[in-house]
Amino acid sequence: MNIRNFCIIAHIDHGKSTLADRLIEMTHTIEKRDMKKQILDTMDIEQERGITIKLQPIRMDYQYTGCDPRFQQGEKFMLNLIDTPGHVDFSYEVNRSLAACEGAILVVDATQGIQAQTLANCYMAIENNLEILPILNKIDLPGADVPARAKEIENLLSVKAENILSISAKEGTNVEKLLELIIEKFPEPKILNDEGETKGLIFDSIYDSYKGIVVYVRLFEGNLRAGDKCKFLHTKAEMEILEVGCFKPKYKKTDSLNAGEVGYVVTGLKTLEDARVGDTIWRSDSNNSFLRNETNESPKPISGYKKVTPYVFASIFCVEGSDYQFLREALSKLSLNDSALSFEPENSLALGHGFRCGFLGLLHMEIVQERLEREYDLNLIITAPSVSYKVIKSDGEEINISSPAELPDKNYYQAIKEPWVYTEIVTPKEYMGGIMALAQEKRGVSKSLKYINEDRVILEYEIPLANIVIDFYDKLKSVSSGYASMNYEILDFREGDLVKIDILIADEKIDALSMIVHRSDAERIGRDMCKRLKDIVPRANFTIAIQAIIGGKVVARETVSAFRKDVIAKLYGGDVTRKNKLLEKQKKGKKRMKSVGKINLPQEAFLAVLKRE
Repeated sequence: MNIRNFCIIAHIDHGKSTLADRLIEMTHTIEKRDMKKQILDTMDIEQERGITIKLQPIRMDYQYTGCDPRFQQGEKFMLNLIDTPGHVDFSYEVNRSLAACEGAILVVDATQGIQAQTLANCYMAIENNLEILPILNKIDLPGADVPARAKEIENLLSVKAENILSISAKEGTNVEKLLELIIEKFPEPKILNDEGETKGLIFDSIYDSYKGIVVYVRLFEGNLRAGDKCKFLHTKAEMEILEVGCFKPKYKKTDSLNAGEVGYVVTGLKTLEDARVGDTIWRSDSNNSFLRNETNESPKPISGYKKVTPYVFASIFCVEGSDYQFLREALSKLSLNDSALSFEPENSLALGHGFRCGFLGLLHMEIVQERLEREYDLNLIITAPSVSYKVIKSDGEEINISSPAELPDKNYYQAIKEPWVYTEIVTPKEYMGGIMALAQEKRGVSKSLKYINEDRVILEYEIPLANIVIDFYDKLKSVSSGYASMNYEILDFREGDLVKIDILIADEKIDALSMIVHRSDAERIGRDMCKRLKDIVPRANFTIAIQAIIGGKVVARETVSAFRKDVIAKLYGGDVTRKNKLLEKQKKGKKRMKSVGKINLPQEAFLAVLKRE
């Protein structure tokens, strides 16, 4: 079978998207006049930030030019490439890509060497039993050190350094040789061989306002054509296919999709819950019915797909309450092709109706917010992120909470468990001291220290997730002058001495500003929050008290002074009692105003927690 399904995995900015551009150009998939940088990064945010957020498939046709005796010169091959993100927050996109492939090109920057996400993606590919083809990119740069970086890859994958291909995706150096290696090294597509059935894995899906739900499919058995009646095995939704095709990279309609191929299926479905990423599209070849055989045995879904669980949560509210329904529809459409995004309705006394959303990290949250505002024209308020916790109630029942506001009163629970993560930090050895001090400050537990070579090390820590998602990455880049990289994965939930900090502004508790922190840090964080909020909360005609409370104890307080009108400006001379009378009258009026006064909090107030000292 002359098909190769593969993806490109790499750390951020190691040239993955540039390599994809060069493969597309050299296989003449797109006319040269239509080529542009990052052609598979279709969203404006991706182009602006220079990062890949969404996986993107493309089909390329290639004529083999190598010397392997197994293949003939000029033999035609179908290459299905799935471009993947490089940031840790979008690792679930990489996981989805790997499930649809047999091979992975591991790109390593010849100037920077192996980074944290390089290791994470490599391990993920090994777990999925993919053939890994490591290459060194950016050999055209003055700082490239090919022998040293090749030795690092040899230590990681046990691939001989002299067999590692060195390329320049920017200039096209050795990219033709890489195309030959894709044919020679990567295996043919896996086929399930379930006779009389058609099965395909949905690895992505989008909502099209004209076509309905369009699913991206890797077909493992059988074939699909327009008019076929199919079923999704998890959601049980049934539909008749309207169109099938491949990616060039835009939709290109074809007569059929066959086993081993990657393509799209237009379902015509309008209900977003009917077609979820990770589901199996299925059709019985016998009489085109939904029954597998006469015994009505249920067909088995394609296994091996990992479900993503969000651990970072934030609340999203509309500035205009009338936009609530539009926000619901927008989140539903985004969650269709973003399996890591979860949401459920929430109500806040201060902010009104909104949604509590789950993310994989701060960048994921930031991208979702930007897409909601750009693509759906919404004006939003996002609260500070928090992580999920497990609470053991007094009767022994264990419940999950995604917001500090959900924490029961102290009398009704006996312990709180917080999520911990395993963290790998790759850094030059001269920055080890500062990074170890930072990890210790964040309650990290050192597990091991490994040398990649004489100049670079891998530090392994176990750290509470709450201490990772807020500001750890920024501080890591600061103490390492930008040279360190990190990757983390969830370990388990562990009991800790945790307390809840409530923030009161003008005697009103703001649930969106509540936090769950370790007792040893609570008073410091409370004082810091009050100081930050004092500079953010707008002044009013009455004094505003800002308090941090733990249980019933006030641990910090700041006061925003009131605007004061000069009521005695009109007085010229006369007895001092005239002035005192006016000042007393003003004082009584401010006291009365304070009892009924309300304040409007800006977006910055909810993000103040992100700037902990």
